[in-house]
Amino acid sequence: MIGLWDTTGNEVVKALAAERRSAGGVASGLALTLVAVVEEKKVREAEAAATIAAAAHPCRLLIVVRSDLEGRSRLDAEIVVGGRLGPAEAVVMRMYGRLALHAESVVMPLLAPDVPVVSWWHQEPPDTIANDFLGVVADRRITDCAQAPDPVAALRQRAADYAPGDTDLTWTRITLWRTLVAGAFDTTEERVVGATIVAPSKDPTAWLMKGWLQSRLGIVPELQAAERAPRMHSVQLLCANGDTVTVTREENTALFSRTGQEDRYMPLPKRPVGDELAEELRRLDADQIYADALGAMAGVSGLDHRPPMRVHVWKDPALAAKADEEGAMAGPGGSAA
Repeated sequence: MIGLWDTTGNEVVKALAAERRSAGGVASGLALTLVAVVEEKKVREAEAAATIAAAAHPCRLLIVVRSDLEGRSRLDAEIVVGGRLGPAEAVVMRMYGRLALHAESVVMPLLAPDVPVVSWWHQEPPDTIANDFLGVVADRRITDCAQAPDPVAALRQRAADYAPGDTDLTWTRITLWRTLVAGAFDTTEERVVGATIVAPSKDPTAWLMKGWLQSRLGIVPELQAAERAPRMHSVQLLCANGDTVTVTREENTALFSRTGQEDRYMPLPKRPVGDELAEELRRLDADQIYADALGAMAGVSGLDHRPPMRVHVWKDPALAAKADEEGAMAGPGGSAA
């Protein structure tokens, strides 16, 4: 590992090239560049997740940590090639002051040549991705609404701000649920006329499951609150002939029940973030099924018809905070003295 303190972007580029030469790194062996926007306290989590994902998708990992926007502009960097991160090349950049608002000035020269760029927010998702240039330059954008104070509201905002190429780890977390539910129709052609989902009221996976069933089956599933359950507990489908199909979570397994058949237990483990991230990195095109499910959940249509390219919209958080402060001082209907 190489540590550079109070350095420049040019020095980081030189140090990465030197470390790659000494470690025998070859740029053509990289599948993509993964730009992770992370809070300081979650840097190690992001590294651990990227290590798992890099086992399937060798990548250059650029971790951006924005801190202390009011202080002096400074850049600290750690460079790791191989070692604890496996096949990944990593640069952890801690940016302070106004530099943090222009992270792209340091990140852009570090992008691996001729490979896709994926941006991943391992923190509360931004309301508008176009406000962050690191999202605008990416071919694929991964958020995680579960990290927001109100995950369901954050998921609705993802629909309002959606562009083809966006995805959310909430969607990835119901992959196994969707597989089990879809597998119920391998041996029947009965039409589904209703569905019930039992989950905590603020569980975003349950709301996205509702949107998926609604978009695929043309029904409006019912959500039943189960506040004592830590996450989505069960999904039940009602067929036109009166049969029911129920998938119920029990620890790391799912009880699959169907009218007229014996109950079966099937695996339903809680996967680490690295496995979820690796799944999303398998595809770099737009996920139309996710767009349909997200749109149905939020009541927004035509998400997959939006332009895939974003245009950067500059927003200075320091000026926004100042405007909010002046508004608070002025009071309702008044003006600041």
